[in-house]
Amino acid sequence: MPGIPPGADLRLPHPDINWAIKHMPLTARAVEELAPVLTGKRLAMCLHIEPKTAALVTLLARAGTRISLTGSPGTTHDDVADALRADGVAVFGRRGDDEADHARNIADVLACEPDLTLDNGGDLTLALAATGAPTGYAGGTEETTTGGLRLRQSPDQTGRPTVVINDSALKLLVENEFGVGQTVVQGLMNAANLMIPGVRAAVFGYGPCGKGVADTLAHLGARVAVCEIDPIRALHAVMSGHRVGPSVDVVSDAQVVFMATGHPGVVGAAELDALPDGAVLAGVGHFPWELDRDALTAGTLRTVEYGDTSRRRGHVLADGREVVLLDDGRMLNLTAANGNPIQAMDLGLTLQARSLAAVVTGDLDPGVQSVPTHIEQRIAADLVDQLSGPVRSGRR
Repeated sequence: MPGIPPGADLRLPHPDINWAIKHMPLTARAVEELAPVLTGKRLAMCLHIEPKTAALVTLLARAGTRISLTGSPGTTHDDVADALRADGVAVFGRRGDDEADHARNIADVLACEPDLTLDNGGDLTLALAATGAPTGYAGGTEETTTGGLRLRQSPDQTGRPTVVINDSALKLLVENEFGVGQTVVQGLMNAANLMIPGVRAAVFGYGPCGKGVADTLAHLGARVAVCEIDPIRALHAVMSGHRVGPSVDVVSDAQVVFMATGHPGVVGAAELDALPDGAVLAGVGHFPWELDRDALTAGTLRTVEYGDTSRRRGHVLADGREVVLLDDGRMLNLTAANGNPIQAMDLGLTLQARSLAAVVTGDLDPGVQSVPTHIEQRIAADLVDQLSGPVRSGRR
C-alpha cells in the first residue's frame, strides 16, 4: 500500500485533531515515508488520548496500520476518543476510568495480538510480557522515563526490543523541558486560577521536566525553591537563580508545590507537616504516586471539595492547616490544560514513528534501549529546518 498521498484529506470531525495535524509536519512526513514498513501491522497503544496523539493515530491508521488504543486514567479526552471511534479506530476507555478499568482496557487492547506496542508508563508492555508475546510480535516503544525504569527493573521481558523515547536527549530538551514546563504552569493557572508573579513555589526534581517547570515559573516572576538530590542538577538549579535546599526547607513557605521526580513517596509525612496553611500540591510525573497517600490520609481530618470532584480537594489536617491537592495528583498539564504544545509533540511522536519502524525492520537488538542515534540526528536536523524556515523536502 502506498504512503499518504500529498494533499490527502485527513480531516476528522473534531477541530482540535484537525488543528494538531495541520501543525505536525514532521510526524506526517515520517508516517508517509514509513508507510510501506508499517502498513498492515497490528499496533497496540497505551497513550494519553488527546488531540496530538489522536493526530498520530489518524496518520498511522490512514497509512494502513491497524490500531487498538487506550489511554491513562484521568487524562482521556472523551470527545477525542469518540472522534477516533467514529473514524474506525478501536478505542477502549473513558476519562473517568479507575485503575481496575485501566487493567481491563489494557487486556482489551492486547486482544488484537499486536505486532508492535506503543506504551506510556509500562503497563501495556508488562502485561504483554506476563501473558506472553504473540509469535509475530516484533517489539515496541515506551514513552516515559517512569515506564523505562519499570521495564528495566522487571525480570519479565518480552525478548524483543523496547525503545524508550524519553531516553532521547532531543525529547528531553524540546518536549520535557520546554513543553512540560510551559503546560504544567498553564495547568496550574487553569485549575487554581492563581497569579504566578510573586508566588512562592517549590519544585521537587530538577530533571528536564522539573527544570522546565521551575524556569517557567521564574520567568513569570515566581520565587522558586528546588529540592534535588543529584548534586550536578542541584548546582544547575542554583546557577539558574533558584534557591536549593532539603525537602522540608523548600516546602516550609511554599504556596504551590510541584512534584516532578517520577519516584514514589517523595512528599511524605515530614513534608506535609512543614507545609504552610493553604499550600497547593500539583503533579507533574506520569503516575500520581510522588505524594505519600497513606501519610496524607492518616493526617486528614476531613476533606473539602472546591468545585468538581478531585479538581481542587482540600485536606484539613489535625492542626487545622489545609493542603489542597489538584486533580488527585495526576499530570496537571493533561488534566487541566491541553498537554504539551503541538510542535513539541510533533517531535516526540516523530521519534515514536521512526523508532517503531526501526523495530519492524529488525535493526535493533532485544531488550530495553534508547532511541538510535541516527534517528535523533535525522529528526533534530528536520526540526532545525522547520524552526528556521520551510522543511526541505529533499532531506533524507
